[in-house]
Amino acid sequence: MVNKPSKADKKIAYDAKLCQLLDDYSQILIAAADNVGSTQLQNIRRGLRGDSVVLMGKNTMMKRSVRIHSEKTGNKTFLNLIPLLQGNVGLIFTKGDLKEVSEEVAKYKVGAPARVGLVAPIDVVVPPGNTGLDPSQTSFFQVLNIPTKINKGTVEIITPVELIKKGEKVGSSEAALLAKLGIRPFSYGLVVLSVYDNGSVFSPGVLDLTEDDLIGKFATGVTMVASLSLAVAYPTLAAAPHMFINAYKNVLSVAVATEYSYPQAEEVKEFLKDPSKFAVAAAPVAAAAAPGGAPAAAKEEEKKEEPAEESDDDMGFGLFD
Repeated sequence: MVNKPSKADKKIAYDAKLCQLLDDYSQILIAAADNVGSTQLQNIRRGLRGDSVVLMGKNTMMKRSVRIHSEKTGNKTFLNLIPLLQGNVGLIFTKGDLKEVSEEVAKYKVGAPARVGLVAPIDVVVPPGNTGLDPSQTSFFQVLNIPTKINKGTVEIITPVELIKKGEKVGSSEAALLAKLGIRPFSYGLVVLSVYDNGSVFSPGVLDLTEDDLIGKFATGVTMVASLSLAVAYPTLAAAPHMFINAYKNVLSVAVATEYSYPQAEEVKEFLKDPSKFAVAAAPVAAAAAPGGAPAAAKEEEKKEEPAEESDDDMGFGLFD
């Protein structure tokens, strides 16, 4: 007869497995496992098999193993995991792309009925239409203030009704009605709450950022740094171009207002003395912007005039020729 392992043996084996996974993997997804069944969890493990391992367990055991392993190895970054082990959570150790693994986990969601006392994760709306229920079932709808009518011997819901709001507990009447209508409003699966990557912890929303998002955020940060530097007159790399331009404007203003001059300022002074030079300088630019514009316009006018002569003959105005 084979002896079953004791609780102490199971704890030792679990501790050894968790410590081994911490050594082998540097990327971990912390996922909530509320209302996830064993069969569903097996399917998730099967789908992630190859480069990822799903480990479930009691929070106290996981915290203890992480703390002891951190002390043994001297790796203090493991301690960042401890605050994340709250509630019914599991650990997904992976060597693959974090975004792809997170998307793969999200695929394994299973529809679930509304059970009494369950907190609704979403709003539940009953759509209008024929329910297939006989008229004797109208009491359910009356209790919940759902407008109905009898159509061809069955109960028909007239308008869509918000039966349960997000965050509310499911009542017995709501649960019974949804069961009769065959509506499974909720879906459950592993939900990634946090990401651990080589000691760094961040929100899973970071995985959805694209290169354009990163460039946009970086540009916003540079703009803020430049604005702050200019406001307090503190030189930084981001503000340096603006500071040089502003300094040049100041020097140019002094040169225009006084007799002091330098080659670049002379041209500006000439323009200010004779504004007509602006028009002279702008004329070649306008001509270069539309090369051959005038000849093309002349050709267009000629083309328009030729059909006019032909149309005169066609209308009978050339009868006396």
